Amino acid sequence: MKDSSDGSSTTKHKFTLFVSGMSVKSGHAIENLRKICDTFLANNYEVEIIDISRDKEQALVHQIVAIPTLIRTYPAPRRIILGDLSDKEKVLNILNISE
Repeated sequence: MKDSSDGSSTTKHKFTLFVSGMSVKSGHAIENLRKICDTFLANNYEVEIIDISRDKEQALVHQIVAIPTLIRTYPAPRRIILGDLSDKEKVLNILNISE
């Protein structure tokens, strides 16, 4: 799920979402993140989804201890959220995104 640039010079929000296979929680996290980004960051975000069941090395590199885990890598500061991202207000607050 990567959104490509529309040619604007706006700095994109960058996220990495760690999931494990197609578990229910992982599916919900992907869906909830997509809704939040499409609603509040329209065309101004990039998401990389890493399935740790296929890429265990990335889980070690990023010290992932729970799934799903969302990491906002840009803009600083880096933010980490665990869970399926179903509490929209909490996610927006942690990521410092205005409604």
